[in-house]
Amino acid sequence: MGKLTKLALGATLAMLTGGGAWAQEYVFKLHHFLGAGAPAQTDMLEPWARAVEENSGGQVKIEIYPSMTLGGRPPELINQVRDGVVDLIWTVNGYTPGLFPRTEVMELPFVYVNDPVAANLALFDMYDEHLAPEYQGVEPMFLHVHAGQAMQMVDKEVRSPADLAGLKLRIPTRTGAWVIEALGAQAVSMPVPDLPQALSKKVVDGALIPWEIIPALKVQDQTDFQIEGFDKARLGTTTFQVSMNKARWDALPADIQQAFRDASDRDWVAEVGRIWRDIDERGIKVATDAGNTHVTLTEEETAAFQTALEPVVQRWITDVSGQGIDGATLVETARGLIAQNTGQ
Repeated sequence: MGKLTKLALGATLAMLTGGGAWAQEYVFKLHHFLGAGAPAQTDMLEPWARAVEENSGGQVKIEIYPSMTLGGRPPELINQVRDGVVDLIWTVNGYTPGLFPRTEVMELPFVYVNDPVAANLALFDMYDEHLAPEYQGVEPMFLHVHAGQAMQMVDKEVRSPADLAGLKLRIPTRTGAWVIEALGAQAVSMPVPDLPQALSKKVVDGALIPWEIIPALKVQDQTDFQIEGFDKARLGTTTFQVSMNKARWDALPADIQQAFRDASDRDWVAEVGRIWRDIDERGIKVATDAGNTHVTLTEEETAAFQTALEPVVQRWITDVSGQGIDGATLVETARGLIAQNTGQ
């Protein structure tokens, strides 16, 4: 076999055997804090990643690293992506208090009420005009909320704010801490993976957290009561982001950027809201099947919580005004967009 023939054959073999590697020209590591079996990964992150890959015609590969397997603690995720240690992260905004004050508006009690689809669409619609300045160093793929903070209690049935007086409750965000304080309880901040041990050892008497987390952390084994307001009303929510390192994003060609954008559009964030509502319903079923008591407050009982928590909204408006942020306008805008998008 001549030298040219050997070269041609080698090139052909390289194309045949290396085609997959060539096609996956852009490989991204996505780091997050929950387990691989958590619905956040199986129902949201994995379908989103596959959509990006398909949109790119096979040029993109997204590798998902759950449970902080690339190192660090959950509050470090945002700096990991900003510093380029990882390419993509899914994280709770509130794990780093003060970094995302504008986006906190969606977490406020009775700004967010009970509709994650409407809240996600409101975040999408608000981003360019109201939220973008605080996402320095990252390029958000999408923002979303969960189904909202319900009360999950070790052994205390709660039907009024007075029932929480003196108790200790877990929350991941500073606005959630304000909610707990306004209800006369003591806030204990911790990442969600630390919650099972805290409940089992009675470090906390309960937590403000959605039903979604029940199966993943076996919360049904550590609590007796799952409590929410009338018509699924919750005491605020938590905002999350899937974001890419900004320098990595800026270096991508337009067609690859478009593959991400098309997978992260307005229809997708609405679908994310439906995903989180669905996994929330699956979570409460796990608790009730285990014999736990699911309490739904009456309209009057829910109104008492709303009255008790209105000062939290005013506290937030005053707080962010010190940073030059017009909190009152953000609250009005968020409530208006939620109302506009409710029921979609």
